[in-house]
Amino acid sequence: MGGVRLIAELQIMSVASWLLVLLLLQLSLYPSLKKTFGNCAFPVSFSASLLIFTLISWYCGLFQLPVQLSLVPFIILFVYQIYRRQITGDDLKGQWRWELVFLIFFFLMLELRYVNPTISYAEKFMDHAFLASVMRSPVVPPLDPWFAGGSLNIYYYLSSWMFGCLGIVSGVPSNVAFNLALPTVLGIAAVNLYAIGSLLLDRFHWVPLITLLVPNPSFFYQVVLGKGVNAILWDSTRTITNTINEYPLFSFIWGDPHPHVIGIFNQLFLIFIFVFAFKRWHTLSGGAKRVVCVLAAVSLGSMPLFNTWDVLIYAPITVLFGVLIWWKNRSAEFLGDTVRFLIFVPILSIVCYLPFYFQLKTSTSGFALVQAPSDPVQFILVHGFFFAILLTLLIHDIIRRPYYLLVAIPFILAGYPSAAIAIIPLVCLLARKEHEIAEILAILGLVLITFCELFYLKDNMGDTYFRMNTIFKCYIAAWLLLGISAFTMTGQALSRWDRMPFISRQSQAVITLSAIVILFMIPLSVPLDMNYGSRSLDGLDYLQTAHPGDAAAVAYLRALPNGVRIVEAEGGDYTYYSRMSSFTGIPTIIGMPFHEYMWRGDDTGWYSQRMNDIRVMYEQPDETRALMQKYNVTFLVLGEPEQNRYNVSRISPDLGLVFSQDSTAIYRLSG
Repeated sequence: MGGVRLIAELQIMSVASWLLVLLLLQLSLYPSLKKTFGNCAFPVSFSASLLIFTLISWYCGLFQLPVQLSLVPFIILFVYQIYRRQITGDDLKGQWRWELVFLIFFFLMLELRYVNPTISYAEKFMDHAFLASVMRSPVVPPLDPWFAGGSLNIYYYLSSWMFGCLGIVSGVPSNVAFNLALPTVLGIAAVNLYAIGSLLLDRFHWVPLITLLVPNPSFFYQVVLGKGVNAILWDSTRTITNTINEYPLFSFIWGDPHPHVIGIFNQLFLIFIFVFAFKRWHTLSGGAKRVVCVLAAVSLGSMPLFNTWDVLIYAPITVLFGVLIWWKNRSAEFLGDTVRFLIFVPILSIVCYLPFYFQLKTSTSGFALVQAPSDPVQFILVHGFFFAILLTLLIHDIIRRPYYLLVAIPFILAGYPSAAIAIIPLVCLLARKEHEIAEILAILGLVLITFCELFYLKDNMGDTYFRMNTIFKCYIAAWLLLGISAFTMTGQALSRWDRMPFISRQSQAVITLSAIVILFMIPLSVPLDMNYGSRSLDGLDYLQTAHPGDAAAVAYLRALPNGVRIVEAEGGDYTYYSRMSSFTGIPTIIGMPFHEYMWRGDDTGWYSQRMNDIRVMYEQPDETRALMQKYNVTFLVLGEPEQNRYNVSRISPDLGLVFSQDSTAIYRLSG
């Protein structure tokens, strides 16, 4: 009982330490943002401080300096702000609502991770492997734990780097940091949405938050079909045939701290910057405009390292907003500033992480025309709520000008009925003489989903899943753009409704508190653990009962110094094989081979060679030493996966037993 209490206390301390580091980063930067962002400075400081910390720590890793040094500028700045009385209790009291929004969503997601913390399925093996690799050896580029001798210069890894460095400076181990990543992302994403609502709405600032909480129509269709909770969630994201159409609510419940999910907070931050610049550019001083440009550049510049798909979407949007800001403020006195936005932001965004591009070793095959577009019913089951809201708000436009509907005919005749559905509200919005910011975001979202019906980015996914990644990654951005626009326009409509019943402040407080209580009750009353729950924040806690020998072996390997490599069984992707590299971050010869194939290609023939060499090491002991030396491997793991995968008759005499518990043993190469 005492051991359980101690573990709980350590996990509580990990959460507290994590939040204190985030608070230090935020408060050190907040006062410097007041002159530029005014009443929005506090919410801006959440994302801005985390992105700047990540940038500084990345350069520490690049120059092989301790990443703990990345805290030094923030500590100095914090002390300076205290000395200058820029941080006061009275000032912070006025910012309580922002902190409350963050903490509500942080602890809601933390509760979900507590219910289902295990690193045991889907992309969780990969996400923890990269996180553990960064925390074990924080160098740039990070070591690839699934390709001994290789690095992650073939992948966008900044999400693993960011939370790995947060884990290092806060003293939180990777198996707990894994479950603090998504609460942090959701909390900051909620703050950004609430800030957007504060900019765009006179009332109902909270309405854009629905973007994170609403499922797609397919979710309710699966409910009508009578499926179980897990099947409802999963099948609602596999609605369009041979694609993945995730939405934020599913992504956070599913629980993979994967790049496309981590990048949500940064997408929303950049959207906030665009909205802020569009609305207030003419009121800003020259210095304030430069601050806006710098933060936009840092956000945009981080995207290729967070999730390269995001920058393909937001780089053109950045240019578009530069043009829109110029057009809105096209008098001579603002011309120079807006031109600098158009030029400065894209250039600085590249310069931020310029060494990354020199290190990168990957390629794409370009775009191609979609030959098998989405079924229109499936398309509506994904985007239907947004279409319903937009068409309701646009119904008067359509009634006055019914010929707008004719624009759908060419797409129908060409065999793209889903594109025809999206093009109708798109044309109605474009035809308006004046465009509010919510309408601009709706246009961008509609353009994106229409584009996905016509084109896709070629990759290694094969003929069947040829546009799976295009739909997968672009639909997250489309959901955010359409969600913000649709719910903002809903909030604006509610604000204009004179017959809206008056609700007292006391009643509003009761309703809000009741909604929060219900949200926190859902994870404990609905089976959202995907059958992997263990009630802990330690993602590896389940190993103690499910695989006790492996749990002890992981602890042994994690205690080894940097520079070692291991050999273990390879058993395909999304499986328990490659578990030691996944749980420790120590490089193995090959793990999750199809992932590596997608990233690296197979020009040198490594794909079959590495898997065959592993088999020989286990099945032909006389060849073990030479092959381990070939890959500079020191340790060989022998457990149930290896016994099941290979015909292991004896162990090479060149290997000495250094660990053994239950059915798991670890051998070290002598000499």
